[in-house]
Amino acid sequence: MTQRTEFIQGNEVCVNAALYAGLDFFAGYPITPSSEIAETMAKQLPRIGGKFLQMEDEISSICSIIGASLTGHKVMTATSGPGFSLMQETLGFAVMAEIPCVIVDVQRGGPSTGLPTHGSQGDVYQARWGTHGDHAIIALTASNHQDLFSMTVEAFNMAETYRTPVILLMDEITGHTREPVNLPEQGEIPIIGRLRTSVPEGVDYHPYLPREDGRLPMSDFGGKHRYNVTGLYHDMWGFPTTDPNVIHGLIHHLMDKIENHAHEITRYREYYLDDAHTVLISYGCSARTALHVVNSRRRRGEKLGLLELQSLWPFPAELVRAKCAHAHYILVVEMNMGQVVHEVKKAVHEPERVYLANRVDGEFITPTDVRGIMRLIHGRGV
Repeated sequence: MTQRTEFIQGNEVCVNAALYAGLDFFAGYPITPSSEIAETMAKQLPRIGGKFLQMEDEISSICSIIGASLTGHKVMTATSGPGFSLMQETLGFAVMAEIPCVIVDVQRGGPSTGLPTHGSQGDVYQARWGTHGDHAIIALTASNHQDLFSMTVEAFNMAETYRTPVILLMDEITGHTREPVNLPEQGEIPIIGRLRTSVPEGVDYHPYLPREDGRLPMSDFGGKHRYNVTGLYHDMWGFPTTDPNVIHGLIHHLMDKIENHAHEITRYREYYLDDAHTVLISYGCSARTALHVVNSRRRRGEKLGLLELQSLWPFPAELVRAKCAHAHYILVVEMNMGQVVHEVKKAVHEPERVYLANRVDGEFITPTDVRGIMRLIHGRGV
């Protein structure tokens, strides 16, 4: 098969990958630095018979994609930190009602308006804990355009597999960087479609009754079956309930269907970890800097390695613990005040060996920034 290579922005890569995965409905509200996603969708979706809607705000945007998903479409919206904040209550509805959808958050500096045109990775905790109540969530990320294409497709595949919203945590630097990307031919990357129920029309359909494999077949809303959709605790028919046993089972189901499959959801790349004395852990745009530091120091004979996380939630604690088991030092490289670093400290056996190299002023973290922290750790020039 032949591939087409294009020199494009990360935001455009995200659009190409979403269309590759079968996206046919997008609703969004323009916000820097994600606006190119909506702009490109507005051009591309009508050409393939899909639907693009510019909504009046971010709340209506996520409500629109939820409605479209229920009727059988693959859906996505894109935003940045402030818009993502507005989406949180409805994101919780999608978790509770088990509605497949993809939410792209191209992160920028915050809180509030912050730095609209500069990069950040400050929404990692918002992705996990932004909506209220007990729930699990899937959040993916990538540091380069080729992986961004793959992770975008993975986001759609996981949304359909686990019948859940999936968050793609990009950042301004990845979104606005231009670099070559090989766009695969259709069929090269597996695509998971909507699992539809085989229950015939007129027969009792249970929209919230998992199969033995844990998946929940869906029926297109407004189609063959009538059923209830609610954000309230509900039974297998979708009707509200206060039965403690049913509620207990529902909450455990919402958590377990993701947390119990963390090993299947986990995505990562590793570099030189077999003999690494110092392990760098990073993700998104920061992983580019971390990899540069590792490569340059390896050429000088220093035993550095990199664990690049491509799935942040559910947090791959077992992976981190295993990959860092023999490390003398662990350095987490991220562009926030330290969000993933706390998860790493909880995962490893000796949290006192975990350090943070970060930057929060809107500028891309540099190798000099990372090396400065390494000098403090080792107490010598590096």
